[in-house]
Amino acid sequence: MKSILQKFYKEKLYIELIVATGLFVFALFTNSMIQFIIHMLYFIIFLEIVRAVANYIREQRVIISLLVDAFIILTLREFIVNVVKINDVSFANFDEVINNSININLMILSGVIVFLFLVRFLAVKTSQRNLLNDRTKID
Repeated sequence: MKSILQKFYKEKLYIELIVATGLFVFALFTNSMIQFIIHMLYFIIFLEIVRAVANYIREQRVIISLLVDAFIILTLREFIVNVVKINDVSFANFDEVINNSININLMILSGVIVFLFLVRFLAVKTSQRNLLNDRTKID
């Protein structure tokens, strides 16, 4: 228990906890939880794109995993918007699910998310940093 508290204070996790709790309470009181989540996802997208550009300027190479992370978050945001804000139709059978254009869009977004996770996995596995670490372990 003591080591958990030391880690909690050493890594300043309490700051994240306080900020997250404050933002959550604010979103609850303003009754705008979904809007808040969507705007936070936008912020994370901008953060990932700025990290990718700064890394390109600094190292003169593109790290694919940063861009894939931004696209995953963007796709998740679109998925959330489609599920929560647009999709208010109830269905009685499976044919109605297939015939609704919003649900087809959700299925496509689900496939894109799975594909992007696969690309992210391959980008990490084939990165220079990972490949060089594997070679040094062999030598």
